[in-house]
Amino acid sequence: MFELLSTVRIVLAILLIALILIQRANTDASGAFSADGGTGATLEKRGAEKTLHYATIVVAICFVTSLLIPLFLH
Repeated sequence: MFELLSTVRIVLAILLIALILIQRANTDASGAFSADGGTGATLEKRGAEKTLHYATIVVAICFVTSLLIPLFLH
């Protein structure tokens, strides 16, 4: 059981790293401070970018859950 869980963790970790690296990086430093130059325009994720965002969240939740499972089994 724990060997299978370890394998699942490795696969989820690699998948999470890949999903994070695939996403578009925002190189604008003002984005870190919530400044948009006073235009009021915000970037909205659409299409494949939105799907990647949600997939990253799901994989991250699965990864954290796989780390917590052994705590409840002992």
